[in-house]
Amino acid sequence: MARRRDYHPYIDSYMDDIRTGKIPACKELHQAMDYIESKLDNPDVVIKQGKIAKAVELIERYFKFKLLNWELFVIALIHCYYKSQDAVVFDEIFIMMGRGNGKNGFISALSWYLTTHYHGIRGYNVDVIANAEDQARISFDDVYEMLEDTWSKSRRFFHKTKKLITNTRTRSYIRYNTSNAETKDGRRSACLIFDEIHGYKDWDIINVFRSGFGKRKHSRVFFITTDGYVRQGVLDQQLEMARGVLTGEITGLGLLPLVYKIDEKEEAEDPKMWVKANPSLPYFPELQKEMNAHHVRSQHQPSEAVEFLTKRMNLPAQESYTEAVPWEKIQATNRPIPYDELKGLQCIGAVDYAQVTDFASCGLLFKHGGLRYWIEHTFVCHLALQVESRPIKFPVQEMADRGLITIIREDSISPAYIAQWFLEQAKKYHIIDIVADAFRISLLESEFQAHGLPLSQVRSGPPTHSKVAPLIESMFAEEKIIFGDNPTMRWYVNNTYQELDAKGNTTYKKIEPKTRKTDGFFALIHALSKDGELPEARDYVPMLDVYTY
Repeated sequence: MARRRDYHPYIDSYMDDIRTGKIPACKELHQAMDYIESKLDNPDVVIKQGKIAKAVELIERYFKFKLLNWELFVIALIHCYYKSQDAVVFDEIFIMMGRGNGKNGFISALSWYLTTHYHGIRGYNVDVIANAEDQARISFDDVYEMLEDTWSKSRRFFHKTKKLITNTRTRSYIRYNTSNAETKDGRRSACLIFDEIHGYKDWDIINVFRSGFGKRKHSRVFFITTDGYVRQGVLDQQLEMARGVLTGEITGLGLLPLVYKIDEKEEAEDPKMWVKANPSLPYFPELQKEMNAHHVRSQHQPSEAVEFLTKRMNLPAQESYTEAVPWEKIQATNRPIPYDELKGLQCIGAVDYAQVTDFASCGLLFKHGGLRYWIEHTFVCHLALQVESRPIKFPVQEMADRGLITIIREDSISPAYIAQWFLEQAKKYHIIDIVADAFRISLLESEFQAHGLPLSQVRSGPPTHSKVAPLIESMFAEEKIIFGDNPTMRWYVNNTYQELDAKGNTTYKKIEPKTRKTDGFFALIHALSKDGELPEARDYVPMLDVYTY
């Protein structure tokens, strides 16, 4: 779609580059060009070219950096006004782009300009808000440091402390705030900057600040962020609002949504597409270097892959399952287990199962020769194989024929079967402990005690998952975990994805809850939670005749 008319060089050139594909852009950014044009075509709109030129000149002179095409585009758009009302066209600016693109530096310079007499509004107070003080201070400190560097001339117009910067000529301030500030009521803000809204779980802090907002002419709200791990929070709702505005379903708002992201997960593998989420990439060699390194790490470490998609590409991992372990690293576990060398060595046992009428996995973890070995066996209740509505997508009978699975022809998997398996293994290996979560222990305890088998409890879920996640990543990435030729274990691991919460904590989950199983992977997690208690074989003299009963 060609432009219907000329608006301003900064607007026209960026719009043309997006539409012609000179700058790769996501669907939302293409929609934004049409939406912006529809707004600017209103005959009541005036674009104040003199203010745009002065803003650019001041920012580049005082902050000593050259504004990029997307930054010039934003500066031009915030200087669009309705003549009849003397009101800004865009009173809410939402910018989402990848980490490292300089959005904080840009908003710092812009907030400073808005307090000056060149912007021309007295009492144009700027409040920067973030969840944590160190984040809230970023933009404030950028302005403070610029004033320090230019103090010989800036002192005529500004007063500064470590908490408040004031333009003495316009009586406008810049102040940073955190979400746990004691009070926010009664502030006469003209500009609110909400930083990294991906971490906001609800609108409480935003609503408090906006309750005293809009009492100054040309008031504006900025939301700047990368994507994040909090789902159904402020960011997801803001994105939904943006999509409604861009599709025309929502009208009557002064929202300017600029969403930079990739459209498909596959685009994360094509560096030419990274600019979709990272508009500063062509101009920042260090960002290019950093992203290249991050991409390489993401090929081998699942948490890095999640971070790369979420923070660099703005495509949350939740929109596309992020496997717990890449398939090629799962395949690398298919190497021989030296059973003779492991005989008599210490090991940690583990058990996991969802229901006694389903699958149950038992395993032993060894450390030997700088590697970890996992000997695993699965029990399957025959009832789990007879549910036509959710057939198991795995050759259970074939694995049973190979001795890797035991099909129980009773209506539940009795703890006696699990105890007996460990008793058989105890004849060959020195089992120092067997771990299970609280629910499984309650079912196993009596049978294990009767045979003198050790049994310890491990916490299930995020606390344990986050604890062992770094070890899981490293041992698979470095190919230092061996299952032997056990397709069941490879299936378990491949059925698992990982999810990160707002604090970066890892939880491993089942990709499909009914027809795929993960019991063996979770049994391995339980065993790895005791990894620190298991010595390397070189530090241990094997015990012979390790178990008698």
